[in-house]
Amino acid sequence: MKIKILIIFQIIVSITFISCGKEMTKEEKALINSGKANEAFRVLLTTDKQDSLVLRQKSKTIELTKDADDLKLFIERLKVTLEVEKGVGIAAPQVGILRNLFLIVRVDKPGAPVEAVINPTIVAHSDETVCFESDGCLSIPETSGNSIRYPWIEVEYFNENGDKIREKLTGHSREDNFAAIIFQHEYDHLRGILFIDKLCGK
Repeated sequence: MKIKILIIFQIIVSITFISCGKEMTKEEKALINSGKANEAFRVLLTTDKQDSLVLRQKSKTIELTKDADDLKLFIERLKVTLEVEKGVGIAAPQVGILRNLFLIVRVDKPGAPVEAVINPTIVAHSDETVCFESDGCLSIPETSGNSIRYPWIEVEYFNENGDKIREKLTGHSREDNFAAIIFQHEYDHLRGILFIDKLCGK
């Protein structure tokens, strides 16, 4: 019963908070604070009709200063969720909060740390594309496919400390480095786009 109530709450939060303001709504904050820092969120799935409607919506900018405490808890819970789900990235919309935030495993760095990406933009990319093999998504169970991606991108975003970052991400090989692919995949989530929309040969 508790799980059903939480699912309904996630859906209501995701659909009703669509306003022009950047500051998080009471509903968003309530969802973030519905669990402790070591508790995972429920991941929305395309196999659920209401979840799918949420996953197809566009996200909004995060206000870094006004929502600092809630943002910190949100990131911590997303990290736990990512670990539980055994993924390499997770976006805020996947847990029912339509905000421009995602986590990625930096497979291009020693130790592959998990980093938060807030209010990102892709400012440049290669002219050519590649077909990335076996793309998958935590929100699309038991499904994979080859997706069209850029082999390198230049991005700007804020990290969880509020520092503005600009960097070039490269790589499209699972055996070596595919940081650019992970970033593009999660960035798409913020725009309501799923990897199944970008399948090679589609």
